[in-house]
Amino acid sequence: MRILVTGANGRLGSSIAQLLNIENHTVVGVDIDTMDITDSESVQETFSVSQPNLVIHCAALTAVDYCAQHPDEAIETNGFGTQTIALACQQHDAAMVYVSTNEVFDGTSNRAYREYDTPNPVNPYGYSKYMGEQIVRDLVSRHFIVRTAWLFAHGGRNFIHVMLDLAQKGKPLRVVTNEIGSPTYTNDLAAAVCRLIQTDQYGIYHLVNAGQASRYEFARHVLDLAGYTIIPIEPITLEEYPRPSRPPEYASLRNMAGARLGITLRPWKEAVAAFLDVDPVARPGAEK
Repeated sequence: MRILVTGANGRLGSSIAQLLNIENHTVVGVDIDTMDITDSESVQETFSVSQPNLVIHCAALTAVDYCAQHPDEAIETNGFGTQTIALACQQHDAAMVYVSTNEVFDGTSNRAYREYDTPNPVNPYGYSKYMGEQIVRDLVSRHFIVRTAWLFAHGGRNFIHVMLDLAQKGKPLRVVTNEIGSPTYTNDLAAAVCRLIQTDQYGIYHLVNAGQASRYEFARHVLDLAGYTIIPIEPITLEEYPRPSRPPEYASLRNMAGARLGITLRPWKEAVAAFLDVDPVARPGAEK
């Protein structure tokens, strides 16, 4: 299969592209330096050359606080940029995978969100990603909408790296207790997406590591597993941690649709252990 991966320099896009190459697909990876998703001419040129059967659209503006401060830019990239990709898929008869987020929900549920629960985003990032979802559903008949949450990947800087960095430096940790989500290992998500595209079972999927945790529980588990059991964490609430973007409080996701196809991700605690086993800066005294 000829597959175009947008955002191929990012953590998720690069992981997906690597797995697809192993599976002997013809993969073209693009990022902002080679294709601007908001520029229809740039997108059409890329599609004309690559002639994809499938597009996996990972490219997005994912800095949540930045989106809150620049909502129009979030809409331009995550909304209208997705429209440009979707229209090109329509023109070239390509299927599409759109990577979305748990932040399309408002966080007021008393249970984990299922795939066809009604979104109601409460911040500009969530709104821009939900806009993208609606565009894909309207324009691309053969589509997968994959929602995920709280990604952690090797390289770059994510929640686990921040917690470990603070612990290694002996700095105080204050972590919120009333933001609940689904910690997800990018490697596991990439593998699940690669399985999903083989099914042709189009629709909405929640692909996250099993289980849920508060930010505080997530941080405590990471530190304990990495050998920082004596490092204290002060529990606080979202109200005590002001930031430009207010996240949904309870936005864990439940994988029902993928599980029906046999596509499941291991429990998040097992995924964190696997991550720490191979991360070079995970343990006390590790070189940075």
